Amino acid sequence: MKIVNLVFQVFFLLVILLSLIYFLTGYDSAFEADQNCHSYLSSYDSQSGNYGCDHDTETHQWILFKSNDNKEPAKIIKKFRYKFL
Repeated sequence: MKIVNLVFQVFFLLVILLSLIYFLTGYDSAFEADQNCHSYLSSYDSQSGNYGCDHDTETHQWILFKSNDNKEPAKIIKKFRYKFL
C-alpha cells in the first residue's frame, strides 16, 4: 500500500511540475509569438537566403525558418511556442 501511495505521489508531482513548466514558459498569446518571430526575422532579412515565419496550428507555435533553393527541407532556426489554454 505504501508503494502505491508513493507512486501516486510521484506521478502527481510530475504532472504538477510539467503543468508549471508549460504555463510559466512560452508566450501568452499567438500574437506575441508572431510579433517576436517577425522581430527576429527582421535581423535575418539583411543576409542572403529565404527566411520566413510560419504559424503551426497543431503545435501552437510560430516557426522562424530558412528555406533552401535546392528543394531540401527548410531549416528551423527558432520556435516561438504560445500557450493554447
